[in-house]
Amino acid sequence: MKTQKDIILFLIHIPVAFLFTAVFAQSDSSSSVVVAGYNISAPAGSSVLLQCVSGRMVWTRDRVRDRQRVLHWDLYRAGPDYAMERVVDMFSAGDQRVYNSYNLGRVSLSQKAFKDGNFSLVIKDVTMNDRGLYSCNLHHLYCHLYETIRIQLNVTKSRRKEQRFWDGQKAVYVVLLGSTVVLPCINRRNVWTDWSNEEEDQQVVHWDRQSPGIRHDRADRLVDLYASGEQRSYGPLFLQRKMNISNQAFAEGDFSLTISDLQPTDQGKYSCHLHHHYCGLHERREFQVMVEPPVIQPTLPAKALPSADKDTTKAESPRIINVILPDQRHHFLMPLGYVLTSFLLLAFIILIIILITRRRRTKGHYPTPHERSSRSQSSSEEFEMDVSEVSVCSQQEKRFDYKNNLLKEKIHLNSQPKVIDLDKEMQKFSK
Repeated sequence: MKTQKDIILFLIHIPVAFLFTAVFAQSDSSSSVVVAGYNISAPAGSSVLLQCVSGRMVWTRDRVRDRQRVLHWDLYRAGPDYAMERVVDMFSAGDQRVYNSYNLGRVSLSQKAFKDGNFSLVIKDVTMNDRGLYSCNLHHLYCHLYETIRIQLNVTKSRRKEQRFWDGQKAVYVVLLGSTVVLPCINRRNVWTDWSNEEEDQQVVHWDRQSPGIRHDRADRLVDLYASGEQRSYGPLFLQRKMNISNQAFAEGDFSLTISDLQPTDQGKYSCHLHHHYCGLHERREFQVMVEPPVIQPTLPAKALPSADKDTTKAESPRIINVILPDQRHHFLMPLGYVLTSFLLLAFIILIIILITRRRRTKGHYPTPHERSSRSQSSSEEFEMDVSEVSVCSQQEKRFDYKNNLLKEKIHLNSQPKVIDLDKEMQKFSK
């Protein structure tokens, strides 16, 4: 039974290792992949900057190399908590750290994992609590690489149900309760197993130029730049002076190419190749540069100073004033408002002037003091006459009222059987 298990485990390791070998071999190929393309147009005589920036090419060589590569195994439990927990991690120096005290002595990794590429997890005395989805995570902090392998672990109490299969997305292991299981995670790529002491020789950036009608494999090399600081320029001297890269390229990750005094002969396709052989980085950025006619700046004619002997008999040329009228109608409302406001202000001023003149005229017709005294005397005489007339009228009114009263009494007496002597009454009235 043990031999059969080893055979099955070996058969599962083969496709996994083959898959990673095929993928990594393809990425380690020297052929670069085009990751970006740009079209750039600039006038002749100007300067143009072809930007080529990559943070993965920054060369930061430090002393703590073993912290650059990290391996850790995680476990995701389907239920009832649906929690993710860290099982164990390991640095390239060989230091292991188990997070749960329950797993001490039960789970382990190979001490030579970062040398032989075998990062498999060994679990002894499997329990029902070990069920879940395991993930093998490889991190390369320097190369910015992150790779993950997932394995589903199920536990059974029956030997007949033990099996290992691929469900289309991950490997599934069904193991017997209390047995020992090895969850495979194999990656023998050089970036995980080696650390080059000559890393600066494995990082190189170079610029190529393809003239119109020239194939990519026949492009002209412009400049090579290594992480060690070495720089090689190709072509004529004047061309080398026109094109340059910053001396801090690998420290900043900026490998942009500057072309000064652009000319029509500089047209073509420029390529920025980034190669990091240790990290397996092979990228290319292409720039199609087109040169336009130079920009001609108009020059203003020099103005002549006025001279004393200027001929005044010559007729001056008519001056033309261009007036631009806006198309929108609401622009005419503003000048119309100004005109109406001016008219209203003028009418208000005229009205004030008229009122002031009329006031002055009325003041001119007031009588003098002499006329006022004469008028006062005449008015007093007239007042005396009016008083006498008023007294006479008052006596007449009294008599008239007395007659009316007599008539009323007569009418009252006529209504009664009584004889009244009228002559006597008239005599009384005359008295």
